[in-house]
Amino acid sequence: MATMDRRLLKAATSGDAASLKQLASHDPGVLLGTTPPGNTCLHISSIQGHEELCESILALDQSPALLSAVNKDGETPLLAAVARGRASLASALLRRCRERQLSEAILRQDRHGCNALHHAVRRGHTKLALELVEVEPVLSRAVNGRSESPLFIAAMRNFTEVADRLLELPDSAHSGAFGFNVLHAAVRSGNLAIAKKVMETRPWLATEENENRHTPVHLAAYDGEINALAVLLEHDPSLGYLTSTDGDTLLCVAASQGHGGVARGLLEHCPDAPYCDASSSTCLHIAVLCGHTEFVRSILGLQQLGHLINMLNGSGETALHLAVRNCKPDMVAALQLHQDIDVTVLNSAGDPASRVLPDAANHTKALISTTAHQTATAAVNSTGAAISTPSDGAIMMNSSSGAIMMNSSLAIHQRLLGAAVCGNSAEMKHMALQTPGVLLGTTPQGNTCLHIACIHGHERFCRDVLALTTNQQSPAPAAPLLGAVNADGETPLLAAVASGHFSLASFILGRCRDEQLSEAILAQDKRGFNALHHAIRSGHRKLALQLIDAEPGLSKAVNMYDESPMFIAVMRNYAEVSEKLLEIPDSAHGGAYGYNALHAAVRSGNPVVAKRIMETRPGLAREEDEHMVTPMHMAVQWDKIDVLRVLLEHDWSLGYVLTSNGNPILDSVARQGYVGAARELLKHCPDAPYARADGKTTCLHQAVQGGHMELLQFFLGSKHLRKLVNIRDIMHETPLHDAVRKCNPKIVNALLQHPDTDVTVLNISGNPATWLLSPMTDHAKTLNWNEVSMLMLKADPEAANDIYNLHKQIKDRVTSESRKDIKTLTQTYTSNTSLVAILIATFTFAAAFTLPGGYSNDAASEGLPIMARKIAFQAFLISDSLAMFSSLAVAFISIIARWEDFEFLLHYRSFTKKLMWVGYIATTTAFATGLYTVLAPRLLWLAITICLMSVLLPVLTKLLGDWPVLKLRIHLGKTFKSELLDMV
Repeated sequence: MATMDRRLLKAATSGDAASLKQLASHDPGVLLGTTPPGNTCLHISSIQGHEELCESILALDQSPALLSAVNKDGETPLLAAVARGRASLASALLRRCRERQLSEAILRQDRHGCNALHHAVRRGHTKLALELVEVEPVLSRAVNGRSESPLFIAAMRNFTEVADRLLELPDSAHSGAFGFNVLHAAVRSGNLAIAKKVMETRPWLATEENENRHTPVHLAAYDGEINALAVLLEHDPSLGYLTSTDGDTLLCVAASQGHGGVARGLLEHCPDAPYCDASSSTCLHIAVLCGHTEFVRSILGLQQLGHLINMLNGSGETALHLAVRNCKPDMVAALQLHQDIDVTVLNSAGDPASRVLPDAANHTKALISTTAHQTATAAVNSTGAAISTPSDGAIMMNSSSGAIMMNSSLAIHQRLLGAAVCGNSAEMKHMALQTPGVLLGTTPQGNTCLHIACIHGHERFCRDVLALTTNQQSPAPAAPLLGAVNADGETPLLAAVASGHFSLASFILGRCRDEQLSEAILAQDKRGFNALHHAIRSGHRKLALQLIDAEPGLSKAVNMYDESPMFIAVMRNYAEVSEKLLEIPDSAHGGAYGYNALHAAVRSGNPVVAKRIMETRPGLAREEDEHMVTPMHMAVQWDKIDVLRVLLEHDWSLGYVLTSNGNPILDSVARQGYVGAARELLKHCPDAPYARADGKTTCLHQAVQGGHMELLQFFLGSKHLRKLVNIRDIMHETPLHDAVRKCNPKIVNALLQHPDTDVTVLNISGNPATWLLSPMTDHAKTLNWNEVSMLMLKADPEAANDIYNLHKQIKDRVTSESRKDIKTLTQTYTSNTSLVAILIATFTFAAAFTLPGGYSNDAASEGLPIMARKIAFQAFLISDSLAMFSSLAVAFISIIARWEDFEFLLHYRSFTKKLMWVGYIATTTAFATGLYTVLAPRLLWLAITICLMSVLLPVLTKLLGDWPVLKLRIHLGKTFKSELLDMV
């Protein structure tokens, strides 16, 4: 369509029918013109509510084009009129549409999915709604973008007549937002008539669930709508037995909210209504957990539910257990009043309710003891083994079946165990001579005497044990002991290394090598650690090198945390060990959390190891950890400039690497704010990428958001990056928008000082940077907020009106919030000022009776001040009196202050502030003149000095107190405005 004539737009807006007719007489097609949003003159007139003008327009143009025209919001003139609340006009347009048989225009839905019936019901125009239903019943079938039907809205708004009419239409929609239906709405609004009508016409809706898994019956129980629940149950008593998808029964829902009346009403219709949820918790358990004491008393008084008092939930606890555990004395008392309560019922841990108090003295000990007993009992039941519990708490098990326990003939002898712990070789040798196989016995943990000796570091004992086994006639006589594995998966070698016995481990390693026991050397414990892992982690570098020489295969293993020996060595900065491992081509280099050895080199800041890794395994530089961070990204995040330099010198293309989620390295630099890393990166890669792959943000945005001033200045001074000052992010916002939102005047000023900054750029909402100050009401009285607003005004004088409107808007908002908090504000001001006022009044009152110079003892002037004739003394009396009077006035005004009157607070603050300054100046004057009276006759210079200091003190006080504001005033000059800073 053609663009609307400006004169026609003016006529349609003002309702000028004469001008419109004149325009149409010259050019009949002029009426079909549209504004940029797609509005015709009929739309404009409908929006403005000019009913007569609309009639004139439709009389001039008999074609259906105007009535059917749709603007960019998806609105016809009918929709535009209804949406603005023009009921009479909408009725007239509806008649015209019906006369011209324009069903599509009547049924039209706007871009939010709302049709004329939605808007009419939502705005409360019930007559218009009924008229719409009569004219076009199909309107009742539509749902909007939030799944709301006209019937649902009518039920929510309690429009019974409209709801009844819609329910008469068999195919009218009944859905609502959040999974609600019309019956949910009737329950929520408490409309029994609609609920009854729905049950008569659409009874199946009673079993439909919303997004919270609540049916209308559950919602009635949840909201405590007893009457609505009664209507539903009277129509269909079986609804009382409904269980939600989550397993919630109606009694459980009522219990969670404490609605005892709902429970009683439900049981009247359904005496055996279910009372347990999916977790086997009864409604009594739920009520106890939610703290609804009255509900508990209510249901325990009901015959149908009295038996719940001793019932266990899915965790094996009664309601009394829960009440005691949660320290609810009122609940415990309510439960104990029931005649059938059994306080001795044990929970699943074997404790009565009295033993589950969280602060019980011996609760933990008792619980552990009971658990140990139950564990032992369970073992007896499952294995048939005989169990004995010694005094030390260890459980000894003997079983004829070797599937669970070791045969008693292989158990280590108690004397041998003691000898291994103490390193008593003589005792061990004596036992070995008497019983040849005794050295192969193990503890319940699978430890041989060699394990025990290795753990305790008894090298001599280990040598003697292995010497004895070597003397036996066998191809590998020491193998059974050296290769034995305990319950932790440890060989003696692993046990020695893990326990930190370097010399002993070296000896055991030698014996394993002599016996060619590679498997014993390569063994990994249950956590995946081998001897090399432990040696490096414990810092035994010499042993680690010995292990690598003896068995290079150790370097290939990774533990359950994905850590390789190389990774641990690099993390601990063991360059020699790392170098040795890098010489093995197939040595593992992975680490925890997706790290590799190069990540570790960056983390430890070791450029030597990093260089060696780049020479041997350059591919590691592009691998990412679980946070999708490469070693390059990590180098800039940790500000490891030396390592970064090594990586870039070896492969400068690494500076252009993006992570899997599209983050460039400059983005990581900007997040941390490290200028050195940025400078080093741009030195090698002058055109390094600066924006995320998805265009969400640039590195300059990140620097602003992080408040990194030094990095920001570096970016703005960079020839490559200076163009970023006006580049927008995904929300169409420049870095200046972010700086204003953060309310950081230093960053805002730095951006405004850049010659290329455009302060007029609009974001996705059509707002310039200045308007981002609007939501920050909490900061409106701060120096930063005011400085930012004044800086923006100085940078863009054309936005003066916007700044003025913004200040007015914020001022109104701050005033409104202050009115809400008037009592606290009044208390704060009165308490502070009255305290100082009373203090001044106290010592000025005392000074009046301890006059400088004292009192005369002469008969003629006895009792009169000695200095009474001196001008300085008279000035002292006047200033002292003035100080006391003003401070007393402030103190008593504080007492009579009206606590909830904002205007009085403004008056009080202004008036008392002036009085306090008078009191302050008068007090310093009284001090100066009093001392001057005494000192002047003998020490005139000192008296004058004190007077000058007293005069300067109020001036200095004012200057120091207001210095931040004064500095801002000087900096901003004429653009400075203090109205928000001065507000209460």
